[in-house]
Amino acid sequence: MRGQLIEVPPGTGDEPDLGHHGDVEATPGLVDLAVNVRRDPMPDWLADPLTASLGGLAAYPDPGPARAAVAARHGRPPEEVLLTAGAAEGFVLLARALAGVRRPVVVHPQFTEPEAALRAAGHEVERVLLDPADDFRLDPARVPADADLVMIGNPTNPTSVLHPAADLAALARPGRVLVVDEAFADTTLAPGVAGEPESLAGRRDLPGLVVVRSLTKTWGLAGLRIGYLLGEAALLDRLAAVQPLWAVSTPALAAATACASPTAVAAERAIAARLAVDRDHLVARLSALPGVRVAARPASAFVLLHLAGANRVRETLRERGWAVRRGDTFPGLGPDWLRVAVRDPATSDAFTEVLAEILEA
Repeated sequence: MRGQLIEVPPGTGDEPDLGHHGDVEATPGLVDLAVNVRRDPMPDWLADPLTASLGGLAAYPDPGPARAAVAARHGRPPEEVLLTAGAAEGFVLLARALAGVRRPVVVHPQFTEPEAALRAAGHEVERVLLDPADDFRLDPARVPADADLVMIGNPTNPTSVLHPAADLAALARPGRVLVVDEAFADTTLAPGVAGEPESLAGRRDLPGLVVVRSLTKTWGLAGLRIGYLLGEAALLDRLAAVQPLWAVSTPALAAATACASPTAVAAERAIAARLAVDRDHLVARLSALPGVRVAARPASAFVLLHLAGANRVRETLRERGWAVRRGDTFPGLGPDWLRVAVRDPATSDAFTEVLAEILEA
């Protein structure tokens, strides 16, 4: 079995809590492995324009320069960029602007906000559930041919799977909006690839494609709320029509401009390279623990674990001072799954030592 199609009417009982996110797990005093936001010191090239922007708060935000900078980064005209208050706002705009879609499909397990936004806007959602036995790989044939809205993450949260760009491109067709959530694309790396492997951010030839991007993860800007959508100008105009005026603040626009610079892009590639080493270290330590299986081949800033009684283990970890992300709120997973953020090797070593003690008890 490579996937399962399930219709989920709004208000269905016994459903995963789509509104649950890792920040709820990461309470003060715990080592945070539940939130996938990098917490290194902010570089001067980002901190300086952010600080300078505070002097212009009396004026209404002007998105023009940031929009142009983001467009230049991805080789697109500015009208193919829509700046948003974080990637999450983009999902809300899509759900509201595309009120006429007949058969929206969300590929799971993935970030739950796309489906939550659709359901809040009154859509009846169908799910394609990818198979853990098949390493959560996408089979494009599992998506119904008449689905006129398809949402998928790449790399996918929480599985950390990076789907081939060709498989995602196979989902695009006239009359369908294909939404690819690339919030973690800048965390990925592949030998011999200069940029982000498998990203569709520069593709302008695929009908109905909307790429969702976030700047909050790598640069530690979750509290600033800045992201953007890339896609056909006419489609983005429909989304902009339901967006509140001045939705993106002046400091957030300054961050978008800075993070689109060649300096920022080069820094992202260096961070992704270090992350790959740290991720390999974490995976090796986890894979040595009896009863722990690391799902698929992780490609992002987090790994997904399968172990019996994971919910009990998570509570014991909290008692020992560690926060990890529960898996049972993601459609397609259950109580035997946990998501763990990749940190530096010393933190990963300390975590796996505690986890080993809990599993041995």
